Amino acid sequence: MTHATVHELPAAVAEGLLTGTLAPYLGPGMLALCEGTVPPADPLALAAVLTARVSVPGKIRNRLTAAAQFIENFKHRKTLVKGMDEAYAAAPAPSALHRWIAALPAPLVVDCWYDDTLRQALAARGADWAEVQGLSQSEHFGTWTGWYDATGAASPDAPGSARTVYYKPWGGHAPASNYLVSDSDYVEVLTEIDIQTPIPAEVQQRRAALGFVFLGCRFNDQLPRAFARQIMKRSGGPHFAVMAEEPTRMEARFLDEQGITRIALPLADVAAALAGSSPVATAA
Repeated sequence: MTHATVHELPAAVAEGLLTGTLAPYLGPGMLALCEGTVPPADPLALAAVLTARVSVPGKIRNRLTAAAQFIENFKHRKTLVKGMDEAYAAAPAPSALHRWIAALPAPLVVDCWYDDTLRQALAARGADWAEVQGLSQSEHFGTWTGWYDATGAASPDAPGSARTVYYKPWGGHAPASNYLVSDSDYVEVLTEIDIQTPIPAEVQQRRAALGFVFLGCRFNDQLPRAFARQIMKRSGGPHFAVMAEEPTRMEARFLDEQGITRIALPLADVAAALAGSSPVATAA
């Protein structure tokens, strides 16, 4: 058995996103849609930025989590956080697809990268959304996630009135410099993620009726696969992934096991097609 592949955008994808039955799940590839200077848009680029600031042994220089762990161990956690803050201090203007997603009536949006781009687009929409981010156990021992309202103010729990929950499982630059990036950051979470402890109850509740549309994501590393697998768990489906490139063997296996339909189109083409429809009008 192989995963299903389609070569055009199924009408069900736009319809599901517009009506709030499909949830966008964003990866670092979304930054390719932005114009001008963009922050590091994949683990290799981020590793290069961090190791340009701090000398790291050559054998781990291109391995993001290992390089981050070395910086944390030998230069202190604050040095690692400072490097991440500098890498993501400037967010590009949101692309048309970022703005389109921000206007959707989505109960849940997942964003597995550190930049503030979608956050900027959501901020322009108003105050009917809330954000929850994964927290590093080295900085917040015993607390897996932190909630923030639309202004960026810390919130003790999920605001019940939030139409959209914006979930950043790896943390993000704004509003509080929360980052899961080092080996130890991920080991702590992966130890518990099978029993869902690090995944907020509000996210678990909302995903039950949703499928996911993966945009700008690759699954050629165990970390994005592990997080996607656990965030999708007990969700309603169906699931789609925009991936023009031929998947690796491990990606193909992941798509197959999770029942994800691959949309074999460039993200820019899908972005143009989606952004051509009006989520605001449909939601009204």
